[in-house]
Amino acid sequence: MLATKDEQAIDDRQFRKLCDLVYAHCGITLGDGKQDLAKARVARQLRGHGNKSAAAYLDEVMADPKGEGFAGLIDALSTNLTSFYRESKHFTYVAEVLLPKVMERQRRQRTNRIRGWSAACSTGEEPYTLAMTMLGALAGQGAWDARILATDISRNVLRTAVLGQYDAERVRSVPEPMRSRHFEPAPGGRMRVTPDVRSMVTFNYLNLIAPWPFTGPFDFIFCRNVMIYFDAPTQERLVNRFWNCLDSGGVLFTGHSESLTGIKHKFKYVQPTIYMKA
Repeated sequence: MLATKDEQAIDDRQFRKLCDLVYAHCGITLGDGKQDLAKARVARQLRGHGNKSAAAYLDEVMADPKGEGFAGLIDALSTNLTSFYRESKHFTYVAEVLLPKVMERQRRQRTNRIRGWSAACSTGEEPYTLAMTMLGALAGQGAWDARILATDISRNVLRTAVLGQYDAERVRSVPEPMRSRHFEPAPGGRMRVTPDVRSMVTFNYLNLIAPWPFTGPFDFIFCRNVMIYFDAPTQERLVNRFWNCLDSGGVLFTGHSESLTGIKHKFKYVQPTIYMKA
């Protein structure tokens, strides 16, 4: 039996139940100011699942928070907006300021290890940009064991990231000669990140508010445009977990609309959106 239009509408009780589960699962806060947007996105997901009622759909996806249905709902509620060299000043800082300091310290300690973490990597543009940036900065500087961990809560975007193939239009934001050096033609007129770049990045699923299967230390962490979805207590816990995972002198990069103002932390302010573990 087909669900009526009224049955496909999400009522306030269902929405509150959804908010509570999403918050408990991954820390995303769907406050009153986001209610209309969130309901519209859930309704769009519902239309893609036949003619079920809102109650039946929500009961199904919320019964298994680790399942594909719930993952698809989280994808719909969050915004996976990304691009190569997004907020480019961060990559300039990595190449011109951070990496020279890291290399100097590592040489003193007689190690060649450099580690970074893209903590919400989406479809891969951010960690691949980091890899390209690191390859350029490390060229001619000897042999370095440079690796990037890239994680996300969406298994769907991770599948795209691992493949490393993008529409040619998306790759146009990569400046020359980086574009010609680090991309190669792929089927369907697309472009694929070259093997030397892909080999530097390891992609894994990770829920940022759940236990992490690693402790670091990382030389830098990118967590950009993610904390805007969290409330202040969740942000504070996350930022202090980042602190614990960074090496001394390590740097945390946040999004342009995010700030650590108002939460307790030990980071030293460097400049807007850049914080150091001094």
